[in-house]
Amino acid sequence: MVTILTKQNTIANHFLAELRDVRIQQDRMRFRRNLERIGEIMAYEISKSFEYKATEVETPLGAANTHLMSNQPVITTIIRAGLPFHQGFLNYFDRADSAFIAAFRHTKKSGEFEIHKKYQNTPNLDDKIVIVADPMLATGRSLVLCCKDLLSDYNIRELHIATVIASEEGLQHVQAFLPEAQIWVGEVDKELTSKSYIVPGLGDAGDLAYGNKE
Repeated sequence: MVTILTKQNTIANHFLAELRDVRIQQDRMRFRRNLERIGEIMAYEISKSFEYKATEVETPLGAANTHLMSNQPVITTIIRAGLPFHQGFLNYFDRADSAFIAAFRHTKKSGEFEIHKKYQNTPNLDDKIVIVADPMLATGRSLVLCCKDLLSDYNIRELHIATVIASEEGLQHVQAFLPEAQIWVGEVDKELTSKSYIVPGLGDAGDLAYGNKE
């Protein structure tokens, strides 16, 4: 299942527009905050799919009946671009555990590239709801690699993938190789260049959030 935020006009459109705007991108703090805000909106939307249990809460004047989440998710992030996005989820799922993965492209002289995963740090994910937060879904290859590794290591109850901007090609790749995942996307762009950049996209989310890398 794929849910696209911008299929319905909401405040998320404004945050996405600011993320793409080259003038606003010059303010790194605002760029990070907009990633965080979209993470918050997605956390709210994803929470609608969770199980809840009836609970009674004591107020100063009596008892109130309510419903609370049965289980907290584990928020998993592909660093470094995913860190502000990750924080948005933690703002809402404030008792959630976190997991971190480092993966990157190694581009050959031919222009082809390989995906390398260098680091993974997770709690026990058995029987857990896992949200993998990665702001940009270009080819989808690194995301599939990371998720496949998690699924082989743990008996994950539910897998949710959250991304801010996806290419059509990358989205199709993830759907083909991770059919069990529920996918949450801010917006889908049609074009992916020969160097696997999303167009119009927004540029390099990691560099815009934290500065250029060597």
